[in-house]
Amino acid sequence: MAAWNEAQGNEIIQRHVGREGALLPLLHDIQDGFGHVPPEAVPAIAHALNLTRAEVHGVVTFYHDFRDRPAGRHVLKLCRAEACQSMHSEALAQQVLSHFGVDWGGTTPDGRITIEATYCLGLCASGPAAMLDGQPMGRLTPESIPEIAREVGR
Repeated sequence: MAAWNEAQGNEIIQRHVGREGALLPLLHDIQDGFGHVPPEAVPAIAHALNLTRAEVHGVVTFYHDFRDRPAGRHVLKLCRAEACQSMHSEALAQQVLSHFGVDWGGTTPDGRITIEATYCLGLCASGPAAMLDGQPMGRLTPESIPEIAREVGR
Protein backbone atom coordinates (compact mmCIF):
# COMPACT_ATOMS: atom_id res chain seq x y z
CA MET A 1 0.00 0.00 0.00
CA ALA A 2 0.96 3.65 -0.19
CA ALA A 3 3.32 5.47 2.13
CA TRP A 4 1.88 8.40 4.08
CA ASN A 5 0.85 11.20 1.79
CA GLU A 6 -0.19 14.30 3.73
CA ALA A 7 -2.53 15.63 1.03
CA GLN A 8 -4.32 12.30 0.62
CA GLY A 9 -4.47 11.85 4.40
CA ASN A 10 -5.91 15.30 4.95
CA GLU A 11 -8.54 14.65 2.30
CA ILE A 12 -9.63 11.50 4.16
CA ILE A 13 -9.58 13.33 7.49
CA GLN A 14 -11.68 16.24 6.20
CA ARG A 15 -14.45 13.84 5.12
CA HIS A 16 -14.95 13.00 8.81
CA VAL A 17 -14.54 16.38 10.52
CA GLY A 18 -17.75 17.42 12.27
CA ARG A 19 -19.16 13.91 12.16
CA GLU A 20 -20.27 12.46 15.50
CA GLY A 21 -18.13 9.49 16.51
CA ALA A 22 -15.70 10.16 13.68
CA LEU A 23 -12.56 8.54 15.03
CA LEU A 24 -13.20 4.87 14.26
CA PRO A 25 -14.60 5.40 10.74
CA LEU A 26 -11.75 7.84 10.02
CA LEU A 27 -9.12 5.33 11.20
CA HIS A 28 -10.70 2.63 9.02
CA ASP A 29 -10.61 4.96 6.01
CA ILE A 30 -6.98 5.88 6.68
CA GLN A 31 -6.07 2.21 6.94
CA ASP A 32 -8.01 1.40 3.78
CA GLY A 33 -6.13 4.14 1.95
CA PHE A 34 -2.64 3.45 3.26
CA GLY A 35 -2.76 -0.19 4.33
CA HIS A 36 -2.11 0.88 7.93
CA VAL A 37 -2.47 3.88 10.21
CA PRO A 38 0.86 5.64 9.72
CA PRO A 39 2.28 7.26 12.86
CA GLU A 40 2.44 10.52 10.85
CA ALA A 41 -1.36 10.46 10.61
CA VAL A 42 -1.93 10.52 14.37
CA PRO A 43 -1.15 14.24 14.97
CA ALA A 44 -3.26 15.31 11.99
CA ILE A 45 -6.19 13.18 13.14
CA ALA A 46 -5.88 14.43 16.72
CA HIS A 47 -5.80 18.06 15.61
CA ALA A 48 -8.78 17.69 13.25
CA LEU A 49 -10.95 15.93 15.85
CA ASN A 50 -9.78 18.04 18.82
CA LEU A 51 -8.32 14.98 20.55
CA THR A 52 -4.93 14.38 22.05
CA ARG A 53 -2.34 12.34 20.21
CA ALA A 54 -2.47 9.91 23.12
CA GLU A 55 -6.22 9.39 22.65
CA VAL A 56 -5.80 8.61 18.95
CA HIS A 57 -2.77 6.40 19.56
CA GLY A 58 -4.68 4.59 22.32
CA VAL A 59 -7.51 3.71 19.96
CA VAL A 60 -5.11 2.57 17.21
CA THR A 61 -3.24 0.30 19.62
CA PHE A 62 -6.33 -0.96 21.47
CA TYR A 63 -8.21 -2.35 18.46
CA HIS A 64 -6.59 -5.36 16.82
CA ASP A 65 -7.88 -4.41 13.37
CA PHE A 66 -5.66 -1.35 13.18
CA ARG A 67 -1.99 -1.68 12.30
CA ASP A 68 0.81 0.83 12.54
CA ARG A 69 2.79 -0.64 9.65
CA PRO A 70 1.74 -2.16 6.32
CA ALA A 71 0.57 -5.75 6.28
CA GLY A 72 1.77 -8.41 3.90
CA ARG A 73 0.04 -9.12 0.59
CA HIS A 74 -2.15 -11.63 2.46
CA VAL A 75 -3.55 -11.36 5.99
CA LEU A 76 -4.36 -14.45 8.02
CA LYS A 77 -6.39 -13.81 11.16
CA LEU A 78 -6.39 -16.73 13.57
CA CYS A 79 -9.17 -16.89 16.15
CA ARG A 80 -7.99 -17.02 19.76
CA ALA A 81 -11.41 -16.89 21.44
CA GLU A 82 -12.50 -19.50 23.98
CA ALA A 83 -14.59 -21.64 21.61
CA CYS A 84 -11.66 -22.04 19.23
CA GLN A 85 -9.26 -22.58 22.13
CA SER A 86 -11.43 -25.47 23.27
CA MET A 87 -10.78 -27.00 19.83
CA HIS A 88 -6.99 -26.71 20.26
CA SER A 89 -6.54 -23.50 18.28
CA GLU A 90 -3.52 -22.42 20.33
CA ALA A 91 -1.48 -25.47 19.33
CA LEU A 92 -2.55 -25.01 15.71
CA ALA A 93 -1.68 -21.32 15.85
CA GLN A 94 1.82 -22.12 17.08
CA GLN A 95 2.24 -24.54 14.17
CA VAL A 96 1.08 -21.87 11.69
CA LEU A 97 3.41 -19.25 13.19
CA SER A 98 6.29 -21.72 13.10
CA HIS A 99 5.52 -22.73 9.51
CA PHE A 100 5.71 -19.14 8.30
CA GLY A 101 8.50 -18.16 10.71
CA VAL A 102 6.72 -15.19 12.26
CA ASP A 103 5.24 -14.19 15.60
CA TRP A 104 1.81 -12.66 16.23
CA GLY A 105 1.41 -9.53 14.12
CA GLY A 106 4.47 -10.44 12.10
CA THR A 107 4.98 -10.39 8.36
CA THR A 108 7.19 -12.79 6.46
CA PRO A 109 10.43 -11.21 5.19
CA ASP A 110 9.17 -11.49 1.60
CA GLY A 111 5.98 -9.57 2.55
CA ARG A 112 3.83 -12.51 1.54
CA ILE A 113 1.71 -12.90 4.68
CA THR A 114 0.92 -11.19 7.96
CA ILE A 115 -0.52 -13.31 10.76
CA GLU A 116 -2.76 -11.59 13.28
CA ALA A 117 -4.72 -12.69 16.31
CA THR A 118 -8.42 -12.03 16.42
CA TYR A 119 -10.84 -12.69 19.22
CA CYS A 120 -13.90 -14.24 17.62
CA LEU A 121 -14.87 -14.52 14.02
CA GLY A 122 -18.37 -15.77 14.85
CA LEU A 123 -17.50 -19.24 13.56
CA CYS A 124 -17.65 -20.84 16.99
CA ALA A 125 -19.32 -24.04 15.77
CA SER A 126 -16.58 -24.45 13.15
CA GLY A 127 -13.50 -23.94 15.29
CA PRO A 128 -10.68 -23.62 15.13
CA ALA A 129 -11.36 -20.82 12.71
CA ALA A 130 -9.43 -18.25 10.72
CA MET A 131 -9.94 -15.64 8.06
CA LEU A 132 -7.62 -15.37 5.07
CA ASP A 133 -7.96 -12.12 3.13
CA GLY A 134 -11.50 -11.69 4.44
CA GLN A 135 -12.59 -15.24 3.60
CA PRO A 136 -13.61 -17.39 6.59
CA MET A 137 -12.02 -20.79 7.12
CA GLY A 138 -13.33 -23.30 9.63
CA ARG A 139 -12.44 -26.64 11.17
CA LEU A 140 -8.73 -26.05 10.65
CA THR A 141 -6.27 -28.85 11.33
CA PRO A 142 -2.51 -29.16 10.97
CA GLU A 143 -3.25 -30.43 7.45
CA SER A 144 -4.77 -27.02 6.66
CA ILE A 145 -1.38 -25.32 6.92
CA PRO A 146 -0.06 -26.46 3.49
CA GLU A 147 -3.39 -25.36 1.95
CA ILE A 148 -2.97 -21.90 3.48
CA ALA A 149 0.63 -21.80 2.25
CA ARG A 150 -0.53 -22.63 -1.28
CA GLU A 151 -3.17 -19.90 -1.17
CA VAL A 152 -0.72 -17.23 -0.10
CA GLY A 153 1.94 -18.46 -2.51
CA ARG A 154 -0.13 -17.41 -5.51
